[in-house]
Amino acid sequence: MGTSCFSWLEVKSKKLEYRVIYKNYNSMNFMKQDIILIGGGGHCKSCIDVIEEEGKYNINGILEKPEKLHETVLTYEIIGNDDDIKFLAQKHNLFFISIGYVAINNIRKDLFNKVKSCGLYCPTIISPYACVSKHSFIDEGTIVMHKAVVNAGARIGKNCIINTGAIIEHDVIIDNNSHVAPGAVINGGTKIGEGTFVGSNSVCRQNISIGKNSFIRFHSQINSSIN
Repeated sequence: MGTSCFSWLEVKSKKLEYRVIYKNYNSMNFMKQDIILIGGGGHCKSCIDVIEEEGKYNINGILEKPEKLHETVLTYEIIGNDDDIKFLAQKHNLFFISIGYVAINNIRKDLFNKVKSCGLYCPTIISPYACVSKHSFIDEGTIVMHKAVVNAGARIGKNCIINTGAIIEHDVIIDNNSHVAPGAVINGGTKIGEGTFVGSNSVCRQNISIGKNSFIRFHSQINSSIN
């Protein structure tokens, strides 16, 4: 019987050493960035889930109404309100608007503009369970939730929500500050104007235009353009 160059203990020790080196290498190359969320309601919970699954960011806190200070949302503390953005900007440069659709849709837009006016950045958040074409474009501050589809040639603007299971087909254009609710389908070549809300399970026919600040109720079927 031939003799081995290494004993069993030496081989085991080497394997453990390589495993530690590999783990440390990965942690150095995949360091998460800190981020602060603005808005602590129901939509915030969905955003948290996507951010955790994406694995790129550490949530350092949430901004909400002053009376909710020190409450928690899915274990993350509410650390202030939107008046604290300038102060927090001394240590943080990544913020994300985690408020969903509200009757006064300008709230999301105003908060996004407030963050940008401080020279800060809102990243694009994409669920690892979404199907997003490499031939699409998704702008700053937009979130694509679990099981959503964004197909080739689609262009989605800033500060948008592409909610759970929504389908954005080829060559669709969605302008800034819009929200496509869960299960909605925007068929190919359709243009969605700025600040528009498309309700859950609605279907927009291909190659039509939906005007700025439109409100489409859930389960709607849109067969022609809306000014």
